[in-house]
Amino acid sequence: MPRIQIQLPEEFSFSTEVPLYLCHMNYAGHLDNALLLSVVSEARARFFEWLGYTELDVEGLGIVVADAAVQYRSEAFHGEVMVVRMTASEFTRKGCDLQWLMTDRSSGREVARGKTGIVFYDYAARQPAAVPENFRSRAAG
Repeated sequence: MPRIQIQLPEEFSFSTEVPLYLCHMNYAGHLDNALLLSVVSEARARFFEWLGYTELDVEGLGIVVADAAVQYRSEAFHGEVMVVRMTASEFTRKGCDLQWLMTDRSSGREVARGKTGIVFYDYAARQPAAVPENFRSRAAG
């Protein structure tokens, strides 16, 4: 089976730092593959906050995660601080991809890269909704 290959943009519009805690580690003593996504989720929430939104209120709409792809590049350990860079791309009528890159702050070592597909959702109507234009213009640039 061919491995996932994720091409990242040259630049990211947002960056945040997330420290790794003991609860992020697995039995082998490094960042657990599933918990890596919890670090990315924290970065995603901060990305929305940076844009002036929450994941439940983007111009009156929420978001749902439709898919995620991860390419693991190296181990990460308790006490390291991850720098997570993120940007929105590949817009469709009802969603987009959030592309991200995770590196260790002190060494610059790439830990993982990926993309998270999101769909905008009208929770009152219980259905997907169009990407808000304000979000599109602010998040992509």
